[in-house]
Amino acid sequence: MKRFQEEFARWFFLLNGITVIFILVGIFVLLLRNSIPAFREIEFLEFITGTEWNPTSYEKPAYGILAMMVSTLMVTGGSLLISVPFGIATAAYLAEVAGERTREILKPAIEILAGVPSVVIGFFGIVVLGPFLAKLTGTTNGLNALNGSILLGIMALPTVISLSEDAISAVPDEYRRASLAMGANRWQTLIHVVLPAASSGIVASVMLGMGRAIGETMTVLMATGNAPAMPGSFLDSVRTMTATIAIELGEVPYNTTHYYALFAVGLVLFLMTFVVNLAADVILHRHQEVTRR
Repeated sequence: MKRFQEEFARWFFLLNGITVIFILVGIFVLLLRNSIPAFREIEFLEFITGTEWNPTSYEKPAYGILAMMVSTLMVTGGSLLISVPFGIATAAYLAEVAGERTREILKPAIEILAGVPSVVIGFFGIVVLGPFLAKLTGTTNGLNALNGSILLGIMALPTVISLSEDAISAVPDEYRRASLAMGANRWQTLIHVVLPAASSGIVASVMLGMGRAIGETMTVLMATGNAPAMPGSFLDSVRTMTATIAIELGEVPYNTTHYYALFAVGLVLFLMTFVVNLAADVILHRHQEVTRR
């Protein structure tokens, strides 16, 4: 009976793993199949390097996504500038400094932040953060890349904090004791011993947070202004790739070049997110192997 249970569990988890792979491949095939008709009408190089997106033009429709790619990377990079230092600092505090009672309060609060719907974060960006940024920077409104970066940074914080804390906590206590025995204080031990030892896991948390920010839709749709132009600074309104798909896919006629071009945008976004998550997975496995040694 015990052997049967072990075999059942093994095949059950194997089937789940295979199912996930099939779903991932199915999504890729769906995007690729619906993107191919777009490239029969649009040159691939023009699609990737073009800065103008105007599919409804009567004279000459334009299908360039470079501005959207730059906007997406700008907002994502800005969010990392916020989430990485705050996230790693919070993780280090929870793992190395905070008492048990403080940890019991902060950990649920971080988990609650992870569960806040993105539309609520978007409302906060429109009603509170946007007017504040407009007043602070002297712009006409605060719906710009900076607003989106701050909101995405807040949304990526739980991912960075949770995984970074796990990585820091996994560092063997022998490292800490050896550092303290050499005369280092707790701060020096944290900076020069613990964080470098947990660096692989911390990097993986950052890249997963980046993947979270790249794929976000509602927040950037509501809080960045949705201007389909090449941004010059963080104070410019931008439109990300996810926002473009969300805005236009429900209104575009089926089986048109514009319809298939949106699937092509989704394919590019899928590949970007896949590369980020794959890199994070490789780094995380490397961290686990180093920890086992």
